[in-house]
Amino acid sequence: MQELRATETREATLGELALAFLKLGTIAFGGPAAHLAMMEEEFVRRRQWITQAEFLDRMATANLIPGPSSTEVAIFIGQMKRGWRGLIVAGSCFIIPAALMVSAIAWAYVRFGALPRVQGILYGIKPVVVAIVIQALGKLSRTGLRTPLLAVIAAIAAALNVVGMSPIGVLIIAGALAAVALGTKGRLLSAGFLSTVAAGLASLRLPKLVGAAMAMFAIAAAFPVTLARLFLSFLKIGSVVFGSGYVLLAFLRTEFVQHLHWLTDQQLLDAVAVGQFTPGPVFTTATFIGYIVAGSVGAAVATVGIFLPGFILVWLSGPLIPRLRRSPVFSAALDGVVAGSLALMAVVTWQLGKASLVDWPTLAIFTLSLIALLRARVNSAWLIAGAGIAGWLLR
Repeated sequence: MQELRATETREATLGELALAFLKLGTIAFGGPAAHLAMMEEEFVRRRQWITQAEFLDRMATANLIPGPSSTEVAIFIGQMKRGWRGLIVAGSCFIIPAALMVSAIAWAYVRFGALPRVQGILYGIKPVVVAIVIQALGKLSRTGLRTPLLAVIAAIAAALNVVGMSPIGVLIIAGALAAVALGTKGRLLSAGFLSTVAAGLASLRLPKLVGAAMAMFAIAAAFPVTLARLFLSFLKIGSVVFGSGYVLLAFLRTEFVQHLHWLTDQQLLDAVAVGQFTPGPVFTTATFIGYIVAGSVGAAVATVGIFLPGFILVWLSGPLIPRLRRSPVFSAALDGVVAGSLALMAVVTWQLGKASLVDWPTLAIFTLSLIALLRARVNSAWLIAGAGIAGWLLR
């Protein structure tokens, strides 16, 4: 059989979608950047379900809407392959493995009052995650940064993020720069001009939309625990949170520690830690909190509440992406957002690397993993499993 051309894709049944995302949800350690890298490997390179350009467009759009970006990319892929049924199957199957693991950990936490010791396993896995993301960045950049202009925009976006601008602000500026460059028809493509425009936009101090939205939904203190209020609290958070798990931590603390008084600070930190060290979406922190305050039913209610906005936003925005691509200005803006997304991914990778490559064993795991990925094309699932065992033995 001849290889598929870059513009051709394979079909996928609902069963194939379910199995693929159940597997990915079980092994996808490392946060959104790692999840996206594994999805690119699985669905662009191995299964050839979508093209790299389609993947980048969905990644950029997921970064522009509230909610867990990697989960929303999974939902986008399901929608592209099998419509609304695929949307539900892909997103649910990516979330379910982590939700079940977190529920089991929450049960043990409530029963024994402590989290399991997993430092050794994570010690070995984290260097592999860095290698996986670097491999994906190299491949995605060939499409997402295909012109000098987009490379300059990515560099500006990375610099803005490093100096403290929020991810959504960075993406808005990246898209605006690309659209402005198109509007000038190539007369103002210099790095100096783009830097000046970026500085001007940054000086506007884009409104803190997320904070404002949170204030609009402010809830008074000392409410009793009910499933309805639990659901609405997580529905609200899932509708307005942009950014990383650390941004999520701020929202959760405001809601459940300060306003509702359902959690202590230590319980909240433990919940976030569980979301970080389990595979799949970091937003399964909600599952842990739901279990603590209302048992297994609360875990299910909280999980549905925080992820439901992502499903709805993808369902609404998915059909718009091809239409935007037909408009030269919007297409250019989307290219800029893609470049900005890759820049954010690169910054996260640098931060992961500093936190993960801390000694000679982790450097050795990272180097061997990168060689295995780039030269031998070893499946990342095997590398994660092997590194987890190695980390456990070393620690």
